[in-house]
Amino acid sequence: MSQLKPKQIKKDKLLDQGVTLLLEKGYHATGLKEILDTVQIPKGSFYSYFGSKEQFAAEAISHYIEPFILRLSGHLQNPELDGLAALKAYYLELINEVAQSGFKGGCLLGNLMGEIGDTSPLCRDALLDAVERYSELQKTALERGQQQGKVRLDRSAKSMADLLLNGWQGALLRMKVEQSVEPLQAVCRDLLDDYFSLLPVK
Repeated sequence: MSQLKPKQIKKDKLLDQGVTLLLEKGYHATGLKEILDTVQIPKGSFYSYFGSKEQFAAEAISHYIEPFILRLSGHLQNPELDGLAALKAYYLELINEVAQSGFKGGCLLGNLMGEIGDTSPLCRDALLDAVERYSELQKTALERGQQQGKVRLDRSAKSMADLLLNGWQGALLRMKVEQSVEPLQAVCRDLLDDYFSLLPVK
């Protein structure tokens, strides 16, 4: 396996730090100097990695979503889990991690959608791409669940994946206000355990 070049390593560190600060402070309150100082890169070198702060945020969005996609893909590759069970296992992990973090941050996608989703075309495109990739993977899980007799067939996998994504984003906002994982648990309980499930015929 080829090793990352030093420049790519520094760029990844910038993106890691950027994701952390964007989650904590948002786009407008995150300063480039703070990011660069943490990674120990001179300010003048920033533009050898990114053309602008806006481009940096757009790449941070793609950088942010990748681990979630990889993790959900890992659950889907588990032969012991059907499609619906893979989604449940994935979201249970997220809920546990959110509780351990003290209910901070939420989701970078949702945060930036609210802050700059309608003012930055570059970031808007990055957000749309991230959401599409994420939703498509969840659609795949639900389609598999339908084929395995675990998920209802009278709703399309796409509509259910969209409902799950929308419900989760709203629950994350309530979580931050209420300082509780109950809104997240309710989404999983109401959708994954109930609405999506193919109930046995009595």
